[in-house]
Amino acid sequence: MRRPGTRPGTRPGTRMVLLGVLVVSLLLAGVVSFYAASAPDGLTKVSQDQGFADTETDHAAGDGPFAGYGSSFISDERLSGGVAGVVGVLVVLVLAGGLTLLVRRRGEPADQPVDQPVDQPVDQDH
Repeated sequence: MRRPGTRPGTRPGTRMVLLGVLVVSLLLAGVVSFYAASAPDGLTKVSQDQGFADTETDHAAGDGPFAGYGSSFISDERLSGGVAGVVGVLVVLVLAGGLTLLVRRRGEPADQPVDQPVDQPVDQDH
């Protein structure tokens, strides 16, 4: 159903774009990530090539629930990586969304109504 006042063929609204980003992100993290390369990442590869890979130490959060691109509480490897990816995407989106809202609110003048354009002069007499 079309929203009142919109024409067919117009650009999608912000909510539809955000929903699309969320769906694509969750699909990539939850499904496609299983098919990612099993080769070591860049830093690991360089440490192996340069001969200092044996100096690696365990990270303080190395035994955490999502360490090693998986979920320690799920035994199925595919499901474990998918859950870890989905949780990671959701955490990043929540943090980015919260930061965006915080920055937006701090940038709004306190004495100006939110729906009034910023470049319009404010009538101080009324």
